[in-house]
Amino acid sequence: MGDTIGELLTGNAKFVSGEFLPNEDYYRTIAAKQTPQVLWIGCSDSRVSEHQMTGSKPGTMFVHRNVANIVAFNDVNISAILEYGVVHLKIQDIIVCGHTRCGGIAAIEDGVHENYIADWLCIATGAKESANRIAAERKLSREEKLAVLTEENVKLQIKHLKNLALIRNMHAKGRLPRIHGWLYRVETGSIDVLIDGRDDGGKTRRAAGKKSKAARRR
Repeated sequence: MGDTIGELLTGNAKFVSGEFLPNEDYYRTIAAKQTPQVLWIGCSDSRVSEHQMTGSKPGTMFVHRNVANIVAFNDVNISAILEYGVVHLKIQDIIVCGHTRCGGIAAIEDGVHENYIADWLCIATGAKESANRIAAERKLSREEKLAVLTEENVKLQIKHLKNLALIRNMHAKGRLPRIHGWLYRVETGSIDVLIDGRDDGGKTRRAAGKKSKAARRR
């Protein structure tokens, strides 16, 4: 095996000379203050790099990654990230991004016995139930079912996200953030938009307005 750590350090030296120094003004700007526009919730998979797949610069995204891009109700980590990102950094868009050929998704389908992994993936049980139903109705192959499960998991995690108190309360008041569901295809490099959240803000504002009018009529 090669010297992976040495290669990483060599890569950093190349980054400094080839990217950082030629764009030093930009990097000094983001060093002084971060102003990301997007909070990214993705998978920890080593093949999935949010900045590479979107062609975005450092400083664009505030990032949280875990196995199978899960949003857990009892996870203090993601709750703190959401609070910091949405309340303090004023981020207006959240992307939950799954990806094809996800080991976590395969483990959800096949089942695992390792304690921590099993405990974590059980949060996606609802997605597996939906995929089981769809697969039975359509008589899907295993690969087709995994594709459905991947998409259903993104949808379920968005549901979890919208039910977290911070996000639920903001939406009830007609406030942002908008929430998007994406799927990254590792075999092609392309992104599929599963849920386009660009109208979320308008929907929540209209819903809040209707509630206010109803309250005034009482």
